[in-house]
Amino acid sequence: MQGNVRRRGTPDEEAATEGGSQRRGGDGNGEPTTPLPVDPPPRTRRRKYQRRQRPHVRTTRFSDDELARVSAGAKTAGLTVAGFLARAALGAAHDLDRTASRIAGERELVAELFAARRHLGRVGNNLNQVARAVNSGARPPELDAVLAATERAVRRVQHATDQLLQRDREP
Repeated sequence: MQGNVRRRGTPDEEAATEGGSQRRGGDGNGEPTTPLPVDPPPRTRRRKYQRRQRPHVRTTRFSDDELARVSAGAKTAGLTVAGFLARAALGAAHDLDRTASRIAGERELVAELFAARRHLGRVGNNLNQVARAVNSGARPPELDAVLAATERAVRRVQHATDQLLQRDREP
């Protein structure tokens, strides 16, 4: 005689899989058995909660190379491709007053800053060699030239840095 149905379509004390494993109940002969261990559910990473989802969808088309570059950028930033594109677009739209000539000027300025840093590194290497010679008791003939080159390199880096900072302050 069947009792209450615990799950739809399965009578009391019978397995839903016809003889498969049972969590509770008997072995079919009326004898109770121990329940089978239940595997914990797989751990899934919860999606970060956003107070307001973005309701508007836009599609973009990329070549294989472009998609690879955008995907690499998104991965580096720790974002999805869609989130990366949204951030990049919002960043570009935020500063509409920037002209192409200003952006080109900034690129030139950043290139000059990097070149000045490289120059300072080379001069610093020469300065270290002169310092080693001075520490050993010698007075190298190129000491004055190396010190002058070091001062010029420092001024070059300082000038490029000042220009870059001044551009950031301009409206």
